[in-house]
Parts: sequence; structure tokens; C-alpha cells
Amino acid sequence: MVREMFVGIDVAKAQLEVALRPGGVRFTVENSAADIAALVERLSGHEPSLIVLEATGGLEQPLSIALAEQGLPVVVVNARQVRDFAKALGKLAKTDRLDAQLLAEFAERIRPQVRDLSDARARALEALVTRRRQVVEIMVTERNRLHATYDAAVRGDIEAHLLYLQGRKDSLEQELMVLVQANPDWLSKAQLLRSVPGVGPVLTVTLLAELPELGCLSHKQVAALVGVAPLNRDSGLLRGQRGTWGGRATVRTTLYMAALVARRSNPVIAAFYERLLAQGKAKKVALVACMRKLLVILNAMLRSHTPWQHPLVPTPAT
Repeated sequence: MVREMFVGIDVAKAQLEVALRPGGVRFTVENSAADIAALVERLSGHEPSLIVLEATGGLEQPLSIALAEQGLPVVVVNARQVRDFAKALGKLAKTDRLDAQLLAEFAERIRPQVRDLSDARARALEALVTRRRQVVEIMVTERNRLHATYDAAVRGDIEAHLLYLQGRKDSLEQELMVLVQANPDWLSKAQLLRSVPGVGPVLTVTLLAELPELGCLSHKQVAALVGVAPLNRDSGLLRGQRGTWGGRATVRTTLYMAALVARRSNPVIAAFYERLLAQGKAKKVALVACMRKLLVILNAMLRSHTPWQHPLVPTPAT
């Protein structure tokens, strides 16, 4: 009988803490290209059943890509999942070494599903989408500073910075367009998505980059993945208020802005929104429901390769 082995790796800027389970082997390597290559080679010899890393704001990407390209089963998991797992086990202490052991135990007990590695083009698209978002966030911060200062020299400096940032934002958006147009699959999906009133270029590239599963899942699965599916909070005879949480926050934020536009420009979403308000739903609840409906529509369109069709407007009776 082949003995399964599970690996947990805690990724820090300077080093990688590695834990193997069962067996309790632990070791530390530098977080450098040479040491990552050596670690991948070493783990390949063990033929692990699963390797688990935490998402650490991008620090984990070189290692996860190297492991996946070697054909090793690697999963990058949300840090909150691991902390909840630790709390359930009563393990509240936190160090890099303990985190690596916890990740190995998480791999063994939970066994999260391995996802296919994004290719280089998909990673480039995601990186550009992320960078555009960062530039927009800086612009918002600078505009707030502009409103808060009355010094002429400082205002001039902020305005110059905003002008530069606007140029960078325009350039990034042009680069995104070039990437999408160079990929026939992305271009086909983008054309379908953009046919929907309320769906603009920002939501389109965000979905292509950060929700590649769109069109491949059921409406319930995609809503849960993004975090717009209402979750039950019931216990015994108590029926709690449904709420949404979790999921992919960046997709959800962009979808929220699209729903704001769609409730005015999209006849289906607008009618749905007004119907919910007429039923006594709060505006925020109705808007979240519109986000889910818009997402479900887009998912169905990509799954069936069908463009948006405007609803028929009934002719007045004569």
C-alpha cells in the first residue's frame, strides 16, 4: 500500500517553512529562485498527494507556479479557511513553523481540490487587471487629498500626480484590450459579455482574468464562488436573516458597480430591481440580488454561447 504524503508550506518574503505529514519532517529554505527550484526537485522525489500554500498577496506565486509546472498537486487556499480550521482544532498559537504544520494537516484532512494552473497569458491578464485596480485606488486617495488641502503648491503637485496616473490608467486599459484581442477565446467571450447593457470593459476584463470558471458552472455554484449567494442562518425554530459573504471580493466589487449601471440601463435588471423594491426589500438587498441576477445571466450566456437578447416590449392593445 502506497503511503500518502501531504505538504504544507508557509511562504514569507525571506524564507519558506516546509512541513511534511505524516512523519513530522520540517525544514526551512530561502525564498529565492535557486532554492525554490531545489525544493521543487526535492518534493518531486517524494511524490506528494497534495501541497498546500496560503495566499499571501502574491508572494506565493513563484513557488506555486514552479510546483504546478513540475506537475505536482498544489493548492493555494484562503488564509481565513486555514485560521478557521486551526480554531476548530483549538490551535491558537501562530508562528511560521506552526503554520506550515497546520497547512500540512489541512491538506491531509480537508484535501482541497487542485485547480489547473493558469497559463502565462492568463497570469499576465490578471496582473494587468490588478495593476489597473491599484492605480485607480491611488487616484481615489489622491482626489481625497486634493479636496482636503488648500495649499496651492500641494494642490499643484497632487494635480500633476493625478494627470500622470490617468495616463498610466489609460495605458493599462489599452494593454488589456490588446491582450484580449490577441486571444480568440477571450475576444469571443468579451463580445458576448459586452452585448449586455450595463457590462463595460472593466467588468469584462475582470471576469476574464479573475473568474475564468464563468460559463462552466451552474448558477448556484458561480454565485457562491463570487459571494453573492444568500446563505442560511437557521438554528432550530429560529430563521435568521439571509446574508452574503466570502467569495472573490475583487469580482464582487466590480460586479456591484456594474449592477448600479444595469439597474438604469438594462431593462431586465431594472424591472427586477423595481419589483424587489415594490415587495418591500431594502435598496441594498435589492442591489445585491441584481448583482446575482446579472452574474447568472452572464454565466448562462457564456455556457450557451448566446449573445444578449433584448426583451420584447409588448405592443399596446388596440
